[in-house]
Amino acid sequence: MEINGKKAIVVGGASGMGRASAELLARRGAKVAILDRPESEGEKVAAQLDGPFHPVDITDFEAAETAINAAVEDLGGVHVSVTTAGGGIAKRTLGKEGPHDLESFRGVIDLNLVATFNISRLMAAHMSANEPEDEERGVIVNTASIAAFEGQIGQVAYTAAKAGIAGMCLTMARDLGSLGIRVLAIAPSLFATGITSKIPDDFAKALTKDAAFPKRMGRPEEYAKLVLSIVDNQMLNGQCLRLDAGQRFAPR
Repeated sequence: MEINGKKAIVVGGASGMGRASAELLARRGAKVAILDRPESEGEKVAAQLDGPFHPVDITDFEAAETAINAAVEDLGGVHVSVTTAGGGIAKRTLGKEGPHDLESFRGVIDLNLVATFNISRLMAAHMSANEPEDEERGVIVNTASIAAFEGQIGQVAYTAAKAGIAGMCLTMARDLGSLGIRVLAIAPSLFATGITSKIPDDFAKALTKDAAFPKRMGRPEEYAKLVLSIVDNQMLNGQCLRLDAGQRFAPR
């Protein structure tokens, strides 16, 4: 899909990989709306991109629908959806205090998997109304993690959520193929965003020592470049792409 002149919504676009993706899409000529938490820098980022900002907690699924509808109305449609919002906790299946509690497990599933599905289904509904360009109406890009494939000790909830995002790609792409809507996910390794951006260099090197090359944390703009490649290349569809410098997570 040609990016110039298209409309994009980036959920989690106030910082990190989402912000880098929003900025790069805007530089390529897309009109971009930002959705992120009310306390984020979303309003500032959106203003810099000359686009709208809609504050939202994506685990409030009705509010997320309202925010997406408002963003689509502001933009006059949506062709590209990028979702980077999410997070995890550190708890073992069975720890010193007993079994992993269900409340926090469900919370991680809601934040990552259910919220991503909710966003995707709503974006797809809006994209289906687009006039096709080379038979294509839209592109949905979600965010998994290499933890989906090599979850570490204490990541059971996060692994389950991210594996679900990776697993949805092909089925959702098949569901939406007749409409000309593509669906992919990106599975990053450790990227310098949020808390991880403050990790000391020595510790960062230790965390990425198992990477083939480069042996460093990923940069948000490297995620953004893959987003643009996905949007641009129509033959990419129905899969989760690792963005990991050849790293495989060890058990801990």
